[in-house]
Amino acid sequence: MLHHMTSEPEQQIGVGIQDAFQRLWTPHRMAYIQGENKPTGPGAGDGCPFCSIPARSDEDGLVIARGESVYAVLNLYPYNGGHLMVVPYRHVADYTDLDPAETAELGEFTKRAMTCLRTASGAHGFNIGMNQGTVAGAGIAAHLHQHVVPRWGGDTNFMPVIGHTKVLPQLLADTRKMLAETWPPA
Repeated sequence: MLHHMTSEPEQQIGVGIQDAFQRLWTPHRMAYIQGENKPTGPGAGDGCPFCSIPARSDEDGLVIARGESVYAVLNLYPYNGGHLMVVPYRHVADYTDLDPAETAELGEFTKRAMTCLRTASGAHGFNIGMNQGTVAGAGIAAHLHQHVVPRWGGDTNFMPVIGHTKVLPQLLADTRKMLAETWPPA
């Protein structure tokens, strides 16, 4: 059976009062909104995803690179394509809890992430940082993680500003593979 495309928007019952806005349905975001895979408590055994990711394969865990004390992993809910995090294996909440070796490798992995993202995607700049504590915006406050978000001139367009929607042009598995292949050696 052949379906004909029309320029008329589909009318759906229950989507609210008719207005001038288009809807871009992103049902995959409900997992994040509802807190799926969020820890049930502050301990390492309380379902912390950052503690369980290293036990998975790189592909299944979206791991880009593994070090002695830290690893680099893609963010499941990226702000931009290539948004990754550098995470210590040890379950610690505060930056001041890191030992000197963890601190050094976290810094080194951040530098390597920047080099990797510049090589792989031509990133023009970066937002790098940690949200320390729930009140500071940490989604998983019990396990420290540093965000490395690549930025490009003009990467903020009408979609996130007006539409409150990010358009990501590549699947996370493909991004992980590209960055893993580009990750610079120590």
